[in-house]
Amino acid sequence: MQSPDFLNSTAGFEEVEHTADWAYRVWGQNLTELFIQAAKGLYAIASVQLADDSPINCNIQLHGVDHESLLVAWLNELLYLHESEGLGFSQFEILHLDRQNLQAKVSGAKVKNWNKLIKAVTYNNLAIQTTENGLEATLVLDV
Repeated sequence: MQSPDFLNSTAGFEEVEHTADWAYRVWGQNLTELFIQAAKGLYAIASVQLADDSPINCNIQLHGVDHESLLVAWLNELLYLHESEGLGFSQFEILHLDRQNLQAKVSGAKVKNWNKLIKAVTYNNLAIQTTENGLEATLVLDV
């Protein structure tokens, strides 16, 4: 799997092998890009198809103890919105992001098809690392 942004090496995601679960690597020039690519990667791995309904907008506010906990909370909130309300998102706007707070606006629709069950995003070996091109992290999904 390659992201639509794969040719743009400054931001993107790609699936990586994992022995028991699914994993993917995300990268971006900054935290905002990293969080957005992580959300896009989550939906790509699940092979999500959204209905052609009117767009649904949601505001998300999360708190954490560090960037890694916010990244896990961000993705788990997107999974929760799918499980509880049948929603999926294709547009992501990070309005505020600091070490302990995230505020975002997401836009999407009802999920028409979610092909792969993902129970949760885990903390397994999660670390946001600085690279010469920005930031990257590898996320492991409990399936």
